[in-house]
Amino acid sequence: MSPDVWMILAFAGLLIAGVPVAFSLALSGAVGILLGLSPDMLATLGTNTYNSIAKYPLIAIPLFILTGLIFERSGVALRLVRFAQALIGPRHGGLALVAVLVCMIMGGMSGSGPADAAAVAMVMLPSMTKAGYPKPFSATLIAASASTAILIPPSVALILYSVVVPGVDLRALFAAGLFPGVLAGIALLVPAMIVSKRYGWEGGTPLEGAEQLSVRTTFKQAIPALFAPVLILGGLRSGLFTPTEAAVVAVAYGAIVGLFLTRELSLRDLWELLGEAAIISGVVMLIIALAGIFAWAGTMLGTFRHLAEWIISLTDNGVLLLILVMLAVLVAGMLLDAISIYLIMMPILIPVMQHFEWNPVWFGILLAMNIAIGQFTPPVAVNLMVTTEVAKIRLEQTLGWALLFVVAMGCALALVAIFPAIALWLPTVLGYNV
Repeated sequence: MSPDVWMILAFAGLLIAGVPVAFSLALSGAVGILLGLSPDMLATLGTNTYNSIAKYPLIAIPLFILTGLIFERSGVALRLVRFAQALIGPRHGGLALVAVLVCMIMGGMSGSGPADAAAVAMVMLPSMTKAGYPKPFSATLIAASASTAILIPPSVALILYSVVVPGVDLRALFAAGLFPGVLAGIALLVPAMIVSKRYGWEGGTPLEGAEQLSVRTTFKQAIPALFAPVLILGGLRSGLFTPTEAAVVAVAYGAIVGLFLTRELSLRDLWELLGEAAIISGVVMLIIALAGIFAWAGTMLGTFRHLAEWIISLTDNGVLLLILVMLAVLVAGMLLDAISIYLIMMPILIPVMQHFEWNPVWFGILLAMNIAIGQFTPPVAVNLMVTTEVAKIRLEQTLGWALLFVVAMGCALALVAIFPAIALWLPTVLGYNV
């Protein structure tokens, strides 16, 4: 067998054996270098790991992770929930609608699905349970809605995509993700409202201490939270700051909100959040760094080129091949995190994308929507793991509801695939390079 085949087999074997993705990538890359190149080339391991993370746009990832943690601790989610509930009022499925809306708004601040899911679940689950919603339904709905954070800017996944795919404007990606993210939220909301009405689940049970709050009062309390996405996107559009600088602004704004406006964040809390964000970011950056070994080995051995040529040879029909690629990414999304998927699959998919002349911005949004579905689809389902832990239920109890929302978001994905203008209209109007 050729060295590139040994490298792929080593990677698959290590994953099956339960070795973490980051180390599976590094070790299988080392196998490829050892068998296909020269033992002397192992000296490049340090350079490759450094070059993988020595990229300016990647600075935004730990900063947006910190932003999500700060807003989660600052009581922002509770204020958004109270405003949304006062706005919608008592009705069947009212709390389901609130959960989806708040998840989408929180996604516009954190850029991270699990952080979004944790913040909203802590606030919404007790209230939804009190109103008669089954815990498995509530946990799955919040997990699915939180997955829109991967689409609605700022998105950590889209930042990484812009780094992996050369020549893609991150501002165009952010703009392109907005309407598909809203569409995905609506797609989740429709079955949630239908099911709530069918079973008579009331959404009118107010949150603890929120019985007398009016729309005007709750809106005033929610203004700092609602202004965050406006600040980030407005600054990007005006050219006031770059996407990386936007992450710095988001952190500073979140700290000001928590320390001086909501006053639910102390300097001690802020210090703890810095440590927590460093740990999460360290894991992310470790995956990116060690994936650099795999990427370099695969490029030098021609592994990615061979795989891309094989995929292209499957069919001359671009539509059929796009469907096959989307199904493959969906399966990968059920097993791996977004960062690993981008790092493993994009070197293979870039030549395929170029061969069929797929728009890279549109294709990036399709990938993000696929990965978003994977975030609440067992067996891995990172968002669902968070919400089921908060709800104190088993992951298996959510399977039926997860399939319902997978179909719903799959319909949204199909619409974006059939009508690329859903993703490309806004960045085109804003004058970004698409």
